[in-house]
Amino acid sequence: MVYDWNTCPKDVKDYIMDLKEGIKNVVGRDFVGFYIHGSLAMGGFNPRSSDIDVLVVVNNSMEVEKKKILAQLFLQYSNSPYPLEISFLNRVDLLDWRHPCPFELHYSEAWRKRFENDLSNGSNLCINENKNTDIDLAAHITITHHRGLCIEGEPIDKVFPPIPKAHYISSIVADYRDCLKNITEDPIYCSLNIIRVYWYLSEGVISSKLEAGNWGKGKLQERLRSTVSKAVDNYTGQENHDFNEEELVSLRNYLLERVEEILN
Repeated sequence: MVYDWNTCPKDVKDYIMDLKEGIKNVVGRDFVGFYIHGSLAMGGFNPRSSDIDVLVVVNNSMEVEKKKILAQLFLQYSNSPYPLEISFLNRVDLLDWRHPCPFELHYSEAWRKRFENDLSNGSNLCINENKNTDIDLAAHITITHHRGLCIEGEPIDKVFPPIPKAHYISSIVADYRDCLKNITEDPIYCSLNIIRVYWYLSEGVISSKLEAGNWGKGKLQERLRSTVSKAVDNYTGQENHDFNEEELVSLRNYLLERVEEILN
C-alpha cells in the first residue's frame, strides 16, 4: 500500500509535524519554510521502505552549534521508524541560483556514521561551517516546484527559483549513471529511476518512481515488462519478487541505448 500526504497514516503526519517543530525550535527566527518532495508528495510513499524527503529554507548561514543540535535530532528521528533525507538551504543561495546548489546542512542515512563520529569525537569533518554543494538539489527543487508541498512557511514559488532545464537534466542524469552501475545491487530503486529518467527525456514528464514503473509496464518492450512489474510490486509491497542478473542487465541495456541516443 502506498500513500500521499493526504492519505498517509496519522503517525506519518505526526512524525513530520514533530520533526518540523523540532527544527523550528533550533532555527528560530531564521526559519523560512519546511517543504516535502519525493514519494510522499507524489503518491508513492511506502511506510515500510520509503524515505521522507524534506527541504528546509533558512534566512542566514547556520552556526555550527545549531548544526550539532540538528544532527542529534536527525539521529534520533531518522529510521524511527522512517528514514529521513533532508537538506537546509540558505535563501541567499536560492536568490543567486547556481548549479550545483550550495547547502547549509544535509542528512540522510548514508551520512549517519559521519554524524555520529563528529558528535562522539568532537570532530568537524561533516558538521562544520563549510558550504558544500549537491548536484541532486536541482532535481529536488524542480520536483518541489511541480509536485512538492509547503507544510509551513512561505509559498514554494516565492522561495525556490525556477530551475533551468539543463540543470535538472544534469541532476537526474548523474543519478541515472549511478543506477546503471548499481542495478543488480539495488534493482528496485535503480530500475524505476532509470525508467523515470527515460520518460522525462523522451516525453518531458516529471514523475515519481512508481508512476514511471506503471508507465513502463505499458510502454517498454514486452520482454521487459515482467521485470518492471516485479519492481513495481516490490516497491509497493504487494509482492516480494527475486530478480536475476540477466533480466536486470537486459532492462538496463535497453534503457541505456535509448537514453544515450536522446542525450547525444
